[in-house]
Amino acid sequence: MPWATRRRFIISLIVGAVVVAFLATVLIATFKQVPSCADNIQNQGETGVDCGGPCPYLCVEQEQPPTVLFTKPLNSGVGRTDIVASVENKNATAAAKNVPYSVQLYGRDRALIQTVSGTLDLPPGATVPVFIPGVSSGKQVVADAFLEIAPSSPRWFQLTADPRVIPLVSSAAQGGTANAPRIEAVLSNASAAQLSNVRVIVFVRNEQGSIIAASSTIVPAIPAQGSARATFTWNSAFGGTPASIEVMPVIPLP
Repeated sequence: MPWATRRRFIISLIVGAVVVAFLATVLIATFKQVPSCADNIQNQGETGVDCGGPCPYLCVEQEQPPTVLFTKPLNSGVGRTDIVASVENKNATAAAKNVPYSVQLYGRDRALIQTVSGTLDLPPGATVPVFIPGVSSGKQVVADAFLEIAPSSPRWFQLTADPRVIPLVSSAAQGGTANAPRIEAVLSNASAAQLSNVRVIVFVRNEQGSIIAASSTIVPAIPAQGSARATFTWNSAFGGTPASIEVMPVIPLP
């Protein structure tokens, strides 16, 4: 083979090798999936699929599921029912945001009347109140209600301390009249920043500890190192004699 032909052949091989290497690099970069915490694959040292190890979210198996302490329907007028519930997070160092839940309402004949849904935050080691006002029940009387959270619903993440600023509640007192009760409470903010649009829930219990009334309100602002008043009103008498008042600010996780 003449030298000129052999040189062209060698150059062609070199150029071909460079082109093949370039194409291979492009194809690998394009189609190779880099391990991540959202690729639906257990890799990169994860202890489950996209959870544990280097991922921010913990695996469900690593944490205790939320505990629904109680769910109770309260008649709030013709065809309307308020729902109260309490959910406990027993994990002292883990939290979950925007956890979906559903509430099933049943009649006296155990027939399903209505299903409603919502979301809640579960701060570490906290018990969270739930208040759902005015659920439509038509002409049926709601006898039971059950709040459910699927074990796989919470996306747990490590949180060793509760970062929320929770107002201190004081001076909760009942006023108004028997047919138009009123409860007022003072909320104090010890932090250096104003708290805005604070949702507050109140549970009223009888001597047996059963909830006989509930309500919620929004406090527009609690000034830094100051206080504000939360007011709750009803248009009908309580369903029993009130013995205790529990006022609970609901502060979402940041």
